[in-house]
Amino acid sequence: MDWMKMPPLASLRAFSAFAEAENIVQAGAALNVSHAAISQQLRVLEKHLGVSLLDRSGKSMILTPEGEKLARATHLGFGTIGAAVAALMQSDQDRPVHVSLTPSFAASWLMPRLPAFQAEFPDIPLALDPTPKLVTPSPGGVDVAIRYGGGDWSGIASDLLLSSPIVIVAARSLLGGRSDWTPQELSQLPWLEELGTTEATTWLARHGVEHGPRAGRIALPGNLLLDALRAGQGVTVTARHFVEADIASGQLVELFCEPENSGYHIVTGDFPLRPATKIFVRWLRSQSGAL
Repeated sequence: MDWMKMPPLASLRAFSAFAEAENIVQAGAALNVSHAAISQQLRVLEKHLGVSLLDRSGKSMILTPEGEKLARATHLGFGTIGAAVAALMQSDQDRPVHVSLTPSFAASWLMPRLPAFQAEFPDIPLALDPTPKLVTPSPGGVDVAIRYGGGDWSGIASDLLLSSPIVIVAARSLLGGRSDWTPQELSQLPWLEELGTTEATTWLARHGVEHGPRAGRIALPGNLLLDALRAGQGVTVTARHFVEADIASGQLVELFCEPENSGYHIVTGDFPLRPATKIFVRWLRSQSGAL
């Protein structure tokens, strides 16, 4: 198609509205413009095509044979476009809200709260994608992500949901009652690390030590990691919020706390959010103060 020869879309839309209404005033009302604007667009179209589309000799304007031919084409064209747009919008509305988050956050924070969301918004389906990978929301893909850090990421919008420092913890049963362990001593104990992350290894390296030659190391999903931690199977790095109750009860011992000002953030992309996503994000924010 030679787009350079195509008339302005506005003039074609005005002509199609007139052809459908057979009245210039009603055509203007349909497009929310004045009848004078419709009349001007019709003249623009005729001038561009070099063809008379309207017979103005009578009391009211009627289509010429050439106008009738173009009217059939515009009716078909705009009708097809309208049907396709409606189908796309319906398909987008039916698509679940796709949420990317870590397994530990899903198991410890979101899952206990989801029944309340489903009770309030039963018509909004969710698709949870637990992964330690940093996923950036994109149109037609992930709608919203929950990401841990300082919130100073470029190219995305972030809103603090949960402030929580990183702690090094282990079960009291693993530590034998001691709480004054050095990083070097801890490196000789078994460690638990979430699949796809290097938080434990990075923390030890930051303190100048490596895993001891006989120290075990298990990589497992975040939801299983907390269970293994409570069972005394290893030391781990985690957000303090997930183990606060265990620390308070004495089951776990907080050995180190990183002073970083970090937390979990609601992350959205630089594109308009779907209505269902807006509702879910608004609900997440309302839960930020709930325990």
